[in-house]
Parts: sequence; C-alpha cells; structure tokens
Amino acid sequence: MSNRVMHFEIPYDDGDRARSFYGDVFGWQLMNMPEMSYTMVTTGPTSQEQGPSEPGFINGGMLHREGAWTAHNLVIGVDNLEESLEAVTDHGGSVVVARQPVGDMGFTAYFKDTEGNLVGLWEDAPG
Repeated sequence: MSNRVMHFEIPYDDGDRARSFYGDVFGWQLMNMPEMSYTMVTTGPTSQEQGPSEPGFINGGMLHREGAWTAHNLVIGVDNLEESLEAVTDHGGSVVVARQPVGDMGFTAYFKDTEGNLVGLWEDAPG
C-alpha cells in the first residue's frame, strides 16, 4: 500500500441532497448502497479489477454524519492495520474505531492524530 492516500469520504446530513450536489457539480458517478448506509463515489475512469484506470485521481465514498468518528475525509492505505494503529498511539495519536470489516473488500479503522484530525485507515482483504 505504500502509505498513500487512496480514498476519501465526505460526511452528509442529507444523502439525496449530497449525491445530487456532487453528481451535478462535478459529474461524479454515485452508487447508493442503502444496505451499508454508504454511497460509493467514482470521480474518474475506473475498472472493476484495478480501481482508477488513469493516474491522478482517487475514488471515495459518502456516509451519514453520525457522530465524531464520521467527520473524516481522508483514508490511508496500509499493509497492516494493527501495526499502523500501534504506531499511531506510539506517536501521540489515539484510536477512535478499531479494526472492522467492510464486506469482503477489506478492513477499516479510524484514529485521531496529534492535532485532533480524524483519519481513516484501510487494509485490503487477503487474496
């Protein structure tokens, strides 16, 4: 994963309004996934196998603003969530949400940095 920014998330109060805004203003493709209370956001050409198929952009998501932990908008891809969370706490940050599965795609966790910023982490599922 190389510790790169690989995903973004935008919290919303009204999902229909937010999807309409970002779809209309930026032309993003938005796939509402009500069963996950989530909206997948595609900002450019994407293939099912590889994700973004051109350099220079990332895809993301949108979710309902349900408390402090959903106020993030940045997700960093890591090879190992537990090791990364340990490094976060070793350097003065704090874990907000520990490892949790996201379907069969992978795992996520959230932390606050030393400045109080909320940041997400992502680990791909094996295989």
